[in-house]
Amino acid sequence: MLSIDELKHYQPAADLLKDRVILVTGAGDGIGKAVARACASHGATVILLGKTIKKLEMVYDEIEAAGGPQPAIYPLNLEGATAKDYDDLAENIDQEFGRLDGLVNNAGWVGTLTPFKLYDPELWGRVIMTNLHGPFLLTRACLPLLEQAPDASIVFSSQDCDKAFWGAFGVAKGGQQSMMQILAAEYSGERRMRVNSIDTGPARTQLRIMNYPGEAPASLPAPEEFAGAYVYLLGPEAGELRGENLRLYESPAS
Repeated sequence: MLSIDELKHYQPAADLLKDRVILVTGAGDGIGKAVARACASHGATVILLGKTIKKLEMVYDEIEAAGGPQPAIYPLNLEGATAKDYDDLAENIDQEFGRLDGLVNNAGWVGTLTPFKLYDPELWGRVIMTNLHGPFLLTRACLPLLEQAPDASIVFSSQDCDKAFWGAFGVAKGGQQSMMQILAAEYSGERRMRVNSIDTGPARTQLRIMNYPGEAPASLPAPEEFAGAYVYLLGPEAGELRGENLRLYESPAS
């Protein structure tokens, strides 16, 4: 496994992801946008999934303008999507591309930071749906396609937030880590598939800005600085790495 410094400065070959189809959730902004653009710049056909069409269209245009393979847009709100919606998505991917080589479970929504005893039960359910149940349904629907790929990879965007006041988001992110490790174990035998997660630490994203209003965004690294690590896990150079949560910082964020 590469060191933290090597991951942060990883320089993929220009065609590392050529002919691969990669689905990125939360692709309209932040880490998801940076990862989608990086994957396209290294040859992948990227499926941009998010809830805001205008943002997805902007990323689509940026990828095309940069000369990347023509991406696809798939608007979907993880909070309200049903199991059938995800099954329909997988069927559409199969019909349109005939394959899926990578899945980046990146979309996230904090909801609120508040003590457990004050947490609104309805909001709790919505946050869990977006950050845990949705990624489960999406991953489950995509597994048959990923199983057919010769070098499939699933990457979760993790976050160290099992702390006071993080409530449903903290619980959901903990659940995602368990999901990642369970999947990695299940696909470590004959049906090999890389399943890992990346914790970027503090980054200049809207999620961070909304939840740390007293922090100067300019003091944080841009999402693009972390995209190479995702490309590494999605590409062949990651080899047999699985079940790892790669922290791209020296100590847990507060």
